[in-house]
Amino acid sequence: MKITVVGAGNVGATCANEIAIREFADELVLLDINEGITKGKALDLWQTSPILSFDTRIVPSAGNYEQTSESDVVVITAGLPRKPGMSRDDLISTNAKIIKDVVENLVKYSKDAILIVVSNPLDVMTYAAFLAADGLSSKKVFGMAGILDTARYKSFISRELNISPKSIHAILMGGHGDSMVPLPRYTTVSGIPIRELMDEEKLNEIIERTKKGGGELVNLMGTSAWYAPGAAAAQMVEAVVKNQRRVFPVCAALNGEYGLNNLHLGVPVVLGRNGIEQVIELKLNDEEIALVRKSAREVKELMKVLDDLNIFSRKFSHLDPVV
Repeated sequence: MKITVVGAGNVGATCANEIAIREFADELVLLDINEGITKGKALDLWQTSPILSFDTRIVPSAGNYEQTSESDVVVITAGLPRKPGMSRDDLISTNAKIIKDVVENLVKYSKDAILIVVSNPLDVMTYAAFLAADGLSSKKVFGMAGILDTARYKSFISRELNISPKSIHAILMGGHGDSMVPLPRYTTVSGIPIRELMDEEKLNEIIERTKKGGGELVNLMGTSAWYAPGAAAAQMVEAVVKNQRRVFPVCAALNGEYGLNNLHLGVPVVLGRNGIEQVIELKLNDEEIALVRKSAREVKELMKVLDDLNIFSRKFSHLDPVV
C-alpha cells in the first residue's frame, strides 16, 4: 500500500504523522514544493519510528510527482491557509490553481488513486479536484469536511455534558462553513436523543459554535487548525485502505441524491476500498431538507466563482443543483 500526502504544512505533516504511526501503508510519500521543509519533516517523522515503533517508510519529494507513482490514496492539503479576516471565498482563485496543478500531475502517475481533498474552501476545492482529474470517477474524489465538523460538534457536546466523546454519535450535512447543517435529530449519546440530555438553547449555541469552529481557531491562532483536520483526513485514509466501510459525512459529488445534482456537498457515505461505496440518503424532514438545499445554493455560488475564473474547461455551476 502506497499513500501520498501533498503539502508538508501543519495539516499535511499532522496527517502524515497519523498515517505513519498507524502503519496504514508500506510507503508514505510527503510531497511539497519547499525542499527543505519536506525533507526536514520527513526525516523528523522517520526519527520517531524507533520511539513509536512503526515501520512505515517515509519518502520526501520536493515537487517530484514521479515519486508518487502508483499511489493508492492521495491526501491533498496543498494551498494557502486562512488568515484572520479572510473568508474561505477569498482563497478560491489561488488555491484552485494549486489544486489544478497538483491533481493533473498526480493522475499522470497514479491513474486510479483515491483523492481526498483537505484544501480550503473545501467544497469548491473538491469540485476543482474533480474537474482536474478528468476521467477519474467521482466516487474516488471527495473532500474531508463533515468528519472534522462532526468532531468539533461532538467535542462541544462532550464538554457541556461532561461525558466521553466516544459516546456521542452525530451527522452533519451541507457545506463546510457557516452553511453547514448539524442534525440534532440524528445526534445521540449512546442511543439517547441529545434533546433528552440538553435544552434547546444550549444545543443551538453549540450548533452555532460548530458552524464557526474553523473561524474561532483562526482568530485564536492566526492561522487554520491542523491537529483535528490532519487526524480527520487520516481517519478517512484508514477507512479506505482497511476497507472498513465506515459511515462518515464527506464532501461528495451528488447525482440526484437528496434531490440535488451537479455539485459537491457534505453527505453521509460509506467509505471503503473503492472510495465512496454508497451515498446514504437520510429521511430528512421539511426543515432539514430546506437547510440542506440552502447550503447547496451557497456552495453553488462558490462553484460559479470558480467557473468564472475560467481555470477549467469543464463547468457545472450553470446547471441547477435542485433536480
